[in-house]
Amino acid sequence: MMQHYSTQSSSHGGQNGADKKALPRTITALKRWSCSDRDLPPVSDIKAIHVYDFDNTLFASPLPNKQLWNGPTVGQLAAPDVFLNGGWWHDSTILASTGEGVEKEEPRGWKGWWNEHIITLVELSMQQKDALNVLLTGRSEKGFAELIQRMVKSRNLDFHMICLKPAIGPAGQKFSNTMAFKQVLLKEIVCTYKEAEEIRIYEDRPPHTKAFRDFFFQWNKDLYSGFSKEERKPINAEVIQVAENATQLDPVDEVAEVQRMINIHNTAIKNGTAPPGTIPYQIKKTVFYTGYMIPPETTEKLISLVKLPPAMPDADVRYLANSILITPKPCPSSILHKVGGIGKKVTWKVTGVACYENKLWAARVEPVPKTQRYYSENPVPTVVLAIRRGGRPADAVRINNWHPVPEEQAYTFESTVGEKMLLRVEAEHANESEWESYFPNKNHRRGPAREDTRDESFIPLDANGAHLKDNNYRGQNSGPREQRDDKRPSGVSANYRGGNRDRGHGHHGKSAYAARGGRGSRGHGGHGSHRGGGRGRGRNGPGQYRSLDDVGEKNYGGQSSYDDPNSYY
Repeated sequence: MMQHYSTQSSSHGGQNGADKKALPRTITALKRWSCSDRDLPPVSDIKAIHVYDFDNTLFASPLPNKQLWNGPTVGQLAAPDVFLNGGWWHDSTILASTGEGVEKEEPRGWKGWWNEHIITLVELSMQQKDALNVLLTGRSEKGFAELIQRMVKSRNLDFHMICLKPAIGPAGQKFSNTMAFKQVLLKEIVCTYKEAEEIRIYEDRPPHTKAFRDFFFQWNKDLYSGFSKEERKPINAEVIQVAENATQLDPVDEVAEVQRMINIHNTAIKNGTAPPGTIPYQIKKTVFYTGYMIPPETTEKLISLVKLPPAMPDADVRYLANSILITPKPCPSSILHKVGGIGKKVTWKVTGVACYENKLWAARVEPVPKTQRYYSENPVPTVVLAIRRGGRPADAVRINNWHPVPEEQAYTFESTVGEKMLLRVEAEHANESEWESYFPNKNHRRGPAREDTRDESFIPLDANGAHLKDNNYRGQNSGPREQRDDKRPSGVSANYRGGNRDRGHGHHGKSAYAARGGRGSRGHGGHGSHRGGGRGRGRNGPGQYRSLDDVGEKNYGGQSSYDDPNSYY
């Protein structure tokens, strides 16, 4: 949906204010702003000016994936001053990685990656003989001119002008940000085509929409009052708010591209070409739990086992049904070895369901065949199906009464050993162990002190150093695990039980294991580029990204709700 707004005057102070002397403007001078070789139409032919933004207005540009990175890292990737190459919006290989990459997408015109409604409007502009058709983006001319022209051409779009932000304007101008560049250029266009009666601007970012409206409001006011010396009449300015059309890269590709940026950044430091004080970076991961991950199609079937009380609002319930807990936090290598390692497939069968205090719904499962070796921190292998507001997945261990399911609901499904994690970009520390790197807050690290000394017969320790029986591990001829009462042994957190604690997002498919592509990277090597595997289309609400050099205008960089595995609501 688009919102239309027209203005011819304003109380907002214009950036440029009054011009002491209007400079002559010509088509030849205006053409210097465009990276297209197309000749511009005569001034007398143009009665309307149509301006289209590129990112997430015309094209569904990929954004950093919030289900892959923690909140602060999303902000880092979007900021222009963290990486030496300028980050996400200044690196053309990010945009070139859209879909399955330039080599495959260009021949098919990046099909499925355009805002088709805006494409239709561009095509109408192309047919309108008295309209100047302009593509205007704040991406850098040096880094993106060739790529964006190829993308536009592949879709058979024809603009009179394709304008990207130059390092220095044709008259030696320097621009502090994208909006300053766009306002200067728009003024040049409007003043050159002084017989144009209207200008329409299509923009997805609300702050930019407001800035354009305010700019033309004040500019028209100056023309009306005679304060401006421009030799033209006020223009009817209409700024159309376009719903954001954002997507994500394939998760494996995204991690590989970020690793590549880090490699370039760290290499410059190593070579001594980086500015003094530049710090090296590394991809690290925060592991919330290790579990048997359940595919989305099975999740839908398992959710059907939830029977809510008649009066309970469905909005109060969070549906999960996406994992069987192995261990909370990172899994010790000895246990990971026992369960077959990341990627191991295990088949399960639903044997019962239960509801705890109308706050938690769960399914009991057993391996298929029953002799299949497995490990779970829970007394019974459990899938937390749903929790009500105020409920906790940890309460699954309190369930004592399980109800058998009819044969048609005794679903059999395959799971994959994996980690629910979020990745983060942090400073590289040469002496940091892999276990230490798991925890963003260095003052609250916890875990096995010398995990590499454990063998197959290790006995786990609780938080106080006392031995715990390793009855969790099950196999043929293994006895039942001891039942715990409501009072747990000292040092064993109740929050460590119950399986999924991740709000039910982002653990399926490649995104669950994308971190493996950047594992142990420490600024070199990294995951090779990998194409394919779907488009990773993930729509976000309006205003959910920050682009180019407009730092601080969006609410990025704060702590993501995904960082707290217990923050379900």
